[in-house]
This record gives sequence, C-alpha cells and structure tokens, in this order.
Amino acid sequence: MAGIHDMARDLGGALARTDEYQALKRAMASADEDRDLVEIRNRIQSLEEQLEASLRVGKEPEDALKQAYGETAEELQAMPGFQRLVAAQTNFEKVMYKVNETVAKGIEEGAQSRIIIAS
Repeated sequence: MAGIHDMARDLGGALARTDEYQALKRAMASADEDRDLVEIRNRIQSLEEQLEASLRVGKEPEDALKQAYGETAEELQAMPGFQRLVAAQTNFEKVMYKVNETVAKGIEEGAQSRIIIAS
C-alpha cells in the first residue's frame, strides 16, 4: 500500500509543478493582495451569512438583502483580479479532470488484469 501512497505523493508533486497550478497560485496571491477584491469578497461573505441565517430559521430573505447580494456578486465578477482567478481555477480543473480520467481508465484496465499486486 505504501507504493500507492508514494505514487500519489509523486503525482501531487508533479501537479504542483504544472504551469496551470503555478498560475493558480499566482492568481490566488494576487487576489489576496488586491484590497478592493478582498473588501468585496468580505462583503459578499457577510451577505451570504445573512441569507443563510434567514433560511435557517425558515424565513424568506428580504428583497433588499437579495438585491444587495446580487449587485455585490456582479461587482465581484466584473473585477479583473477575480476574472483571472476564475480563469486560473478553470484551467487547473481541466488538468485535474484529465488526470482523474486517466486514473479512472487505469483502474478500469487494472480491474481487468489477472495480475494481483500485494498491498
């Protein structure tokens, strides 16, 4: 079993060295350093907490709260730093999707193999 964990660790290291992951790290760091972006993210988080609190007690959130959330979400989505972050996340997710497909194919092929590897 240790061999599988070693291979998983190696895969994680290889993924961390991809251009897509490095771009994601840079986009996250940049987003964390952008004061306007951080302020809007904090504002939207506060609004989400208020919406959730209303829903938890079985109340429909007030229209003003829903409108504020929608406007803040639009403002966030229009920010270049947020757009870069979303693009970087999307690109890395594509890499992960391909990796997961490859692993699934390997599992499928391994399940058909008559060779049994001791764990």
